[in-house]
Amino acid sequence: MKSLLVCTGLLVAVSVAFAQPGPPKSPPMTETATIAGKTISISYNSPRVNGREGKLFGKDGRISHDPNYPVWRAGANAATKLHADADLTLGGLAVPKGDYTLFVDIADPDAWELIVSKQTGQWGLSYDKTQDLGRVKMTMTKPLSMVEELKYTITDLGGTTGKITLEWENHSASVLVAVH
Repeated sequence: MKSLLVCTGLLVAVSVAFAQPGPPKSPPMTETATIAGKTISISYNSPRVNGREGKLFGKDGRISHDPNYPVWRAGANAATKLHADADLTLGGLAVPKGDYTLFVDIADPDAWELIVSKQTGQWGLSYDKTQDLGRVKMTMTKPLSMVEELKYTITDLGGTTGKITLEWENHSASVLVAVH
């Protein structure tokens, strides 16, 4: 009986030790900037390359296994959110102030398209083309070195203009933004 109690105690202790949550694999992040006195923010979950360099993008890459490929949630977990305190123009697309979801069409690795969706609050793999506000071509460049953690930056370029940039792995895609 004593052996049974000792074994049960050890089993409980081991179970509790392994049940402790670690840091999230794709932690939540928010990038915020003020341009012309108005706030723009992007909330997303930031996945890591985690040894998969060269195996993420392309028709045989990890992202191609997502059900909406070549449309990518451009982050992990919940859908990437855009909030604007003012009307914007993103690369020629008029975006009224408010909340949106961002996706990226990565069919052409050298010419990504940013998708602004009117639908909000969905899981990242839920994409409904009928909810698109519109699409804009992104400017593609290579980062100086491999980008381990997916990141968005919003840069104030002065006056009423700025730039939104998405970087991950060996890709950097950006779009100009104007605040009205």
